[in-house]
Amino acid sequence: MANTTREKLFADFPEVTTEQWEAVITKDLKGADYERKLVWRTGEGFNVRPYYRAEDLKGIQFLNSQAGEFPYVRGTRDNNHWRIHQTIEVSDPKAANEEALKLLNAGADSLTFAIVKESFSADDVNTLLNEIYIPAVNLVFAGNAVEQLADLVLAYLEAKGVKKEEALVAFEIDPLVKELSQKGAASEEELKAEIKTVASLVRKTQEYPHVRVATVSGAIFGNSGSTIVEELAFSLSAGHDYLVRLMDEGLSIDEVARKVRFAFSVTSNYFLEIAKFRAARMLWANIVKGYNPSKNCRCKMEIHAETSRWNQTVYDPYVNMLRGTTEAMSAAIAGVYSLEVVPFDSAFEAPTSFAKRIARNVELLLKHEAHFDRVVDPAGGSYYIENLTQSIAAEAWKLFLEIEDKGGYAAAYNSGMIADRVKASAAAKDKNIATRRQTLLGANQFPNFTETASKEITEEIVTRKAAEGNVLVPYRGSMAFEEMRLHTDRCGKEMKAFMLTCGNLAMARARAQFSCNFFACAGIRVQDNTYFNSIEEGVKAALEANANIVVVCASDDDYLEAAPKVKELLQDKAILVVAGAPACTPELEAQGIKNFINVKSNVLETLKFYLKEMGN
Repeated sequence: MANTTREKLFADFPEVTTEQWEAVITKDLKGADYERKLVWRTGEGFNVRPYYRAEDLKGIQFLNSQAGEFPYVRGTRDNNHWRIHQTIEVSDPKAANEEALKLLNAGADSLTFAIVKESFSADDVNTLLNEIYIPAVNLVFAGNAVEQLADLVLAYLEAKGVKKEEALVAFEIDPLVKELSQKGAASEEELKAEIKTVASLVRKTQEYPHVRVATVSGAIFGNSGSTIVEELAFSLSAGHDYLVRLMDEGLSIDEVARKVRFAFSVTSNYFLEIAKFRAARMLWANIVKGYNPSKNCRCKMEIHAETSRWNQTVYDPYVNMLRGTTEAMSAAIAGVYSLEVVPFDSAFEAPTSFAKRIARNVELLLKHEAHFDRVVDPAGGSYYIENLTQSIAAEAWKLFLEIEDKGGYAAAYNSGMIADRVKASAAAKDKNIATRRQTLLGANQFPNFTETASKEITEEIVTRKAAEGNVLVPYRGSMAFEEMRLHTDRCGKEMKAFMLTCGNLAMARARAQFSCNFFACAGIRVQDNTYFNSIEEGVKAALEANANIVVVCASDDDYLEAAPKVKELLQDKAILVVAGAPACTPELEAQGIKNFINVKSNVLETLKFYLKEMGN
């Protein structure tokens, strides 16, 4: 009966063809260019159409696979349980153990112990892991001398009688990505020595099916400004390089494939990030499959995800909570193994217990209130997501093959190719932020007008370190704006931009709001005004307010008369700025009016210019 009803319901709605959709869209565009108006040109190397239909799925080969089935596009498991991950810095093993127990009792079930202590002993390991029930927790060890620490941890597991199949442990040993990106280059002899250490650990942990000894630190690429496709391709290439090098040490594909772990960043590019993880599993599965493992399960990719550090801001930092939430949603929907939401204050201080709690609760909420863990690959079947997955996979594979042609990841990195690509992508992002083509809320758009830098924000925190030579230096996209604003906050004098609103009220108000946002991004105090009935009234108020900058906000038709009059009455007692790009700009410039701000302005460079003009 239900089927009959459904068939009748659908019969009541005649099919609408793509041609019909296109005809309506073309009509609504009224002659505007379809490609320019509606097609999104991503920074990933492919275009995104304004809509997708079932016919757009033709030719996509992975659609019929299910979760837990090769090539694992829809997930490596038949459930969507991910582990809630948090990081603890270990300088004092006892204090770190106390914090670990608190986090585990508060909902976390996956931890990274980042070792900063110079040396670590067996007693330190006993203290660090005291009362932690190993089978219930995923443990990751990173930091100082992690290769030597691995032996101590394995000895601890043996001494405690932990069943080998119950040990969920990973070691962040990464000579190919993490170390190479910091050193800039490495000889084959150096790499072979490092790989021999990894190979030794692979052999020692063969009876531990869930112990991973090599981590591909792909988040370094994303946090250094790479595109999503680049992060994926470079990570896959490094992972493949590990496979090849470890097999050259006499190990089989079955032995090494299950010992490699991937760690990615998650940006705010919501749908593309979902597609990235789906594409990553598929491509890795096919890479491993090419070496004929005895079981398809060896082709599964273990993914740890961390919300982006690149897009965190130190001004208006609570916005970072929102960024972390949407990024966590992308990773959870995509089906990662473990996920860390970076605390909202981590960019400018050691995260507080409150910040860690909020970060953890984001994931707890996604599980226990939004029930994201109860649905496997909810994006599966979406015309849009499936096409994004295919597009990202295709572009990443092309770049992967380009790296392979250069001799693999290490050779490509040593040649400068990878760092050059990342730096070029970072430069494009920097330009987009400077011109507001990409928004970082609180930094280059909609800043908190009344906020001044807290004492925790120092010049070092907002100053981007130079990436000299063939190295990758993670940074935050907002740093250029933050450095400028901090200088304004700490310069010791107030700088004010005054909105002189006149002429057409609607245009005056719109341009005043735009201009307030514009100047506040530099920490310049803004004084908005509803409306002035005359130019004289407005200029008088501006002078009484001791404004450094007077912004004329009116309609294009009003400017030819209003702007010269304001200039005459100001008599160079403040910098005159016209809000907009009026057609009469040449006439105004001929009368000595040189300063204009509009949506096409390079906000960063323009603000630096005005700060310099004000003696800052």
